[in-house]
Amino acid sequence: MKIVFAGTPEFSVPALQSLLDSPHDIIAVYTQPDRPAGRGRKTTASPVKQLAMQYELPVYQPDSLKTEAAQRVLAALQPDLMVVIAYGLILPPEVLAIPRLGCVNVHASLLPRWRGAAPIQRAILAGDTETGVCLMQMDAGLDTGPVLASTVSSIETEDTGSRLHDKLAHLGARLLSDNLTALEQGQLDPHRQDEAFACYAGKLEKSEARIDWGAPAIEIMRRIRAFNAWPVAETRYAGRQLRIWDALVAPGEANALPGTVLSVDKTGIEVACGAGRLRLLELQLPGARAVTAGEFINAHAMAGVRLGGE
Repeated sequence: MKIVFAGTPEFSVPALQSLLDSPHDIIAVYTQPDRPAGRGRKTTASPVKQLAMQYELPVYQPDSLKTEAAQRVLAALQPDLMVVIAYGLILPPEVLAIPRLGCVNVHASLLPRWRGAAPIQRAILAGDTETGVCLMQMDAGLDTGPVLASTVSSIETEDTGSRLHDKLAHLGARLLSDNLTALEQGQLDPHRQDEAFACYAGKLEKSEARIDWGAPAIEIMRRIRAFNAWPVAETRYAGRQLRIWDALVAPGEANALPGTVLSVDKTGIEVACGAGRLRLLELQLPGARAVTAGEFINAHAMAGVRLGGE
């Protein structure tokens, strides 16, 4: 098949690599325009573009696919299939109709659960015990098309947003490569999504990262895990931002105001929550590297401190 690939972030890279390793012809790559990134705000190519350039593939970076000019460029490529993974631009009906076999999407959830921008983190936040990836035939809706194939993956207690991201990225690449031949031959059985079970995974906001110590310990732990590696859960300590990278629910009751540090030792810093207590394992102050709780308490007095507030 002549395939056009559309994707932007690191999550898309394993799937593009799997297509490059396949017998199919990757005739073009679409990705979002280069944007400032990092502390220096240097204009940087997306991870997908960087891989495409290594293979000297034609790269297209339109601001939108809604214009007739952009659609003419895509149509001139005469693709058999367009594979879309975390591209970040809406594909209008005119674009969906261009490839002979339409457009398919690899999505990081078990649709119809967690449609939208942040399915990985929302699944962790909700306490889901399993998730997965779906290969979906795209339609005009937001992740509403029929599911062609899927793979289930468990969510382990120690899974962070970053770790689950990497796991599902590789799982999605495998799902795509395993089903390309059947897709080409029309052998996949599309299943309509049940709208009764649909839910929306809204885009992550930095404002969500602030820890509310009045919440139950289990919910705070999920927030910390889900927001690793972005936007990273945070609280206030001695008037400064304190980022929390990892934590575990600790046994026992709190018996203190939420946010109060109950005990400290090299295994962790235990904090009272609205229900239960949380053991902080990895922390980071501004301008410093992330350190273990044991390293942190060697340099900072924590016993009896109340986290949060200003």
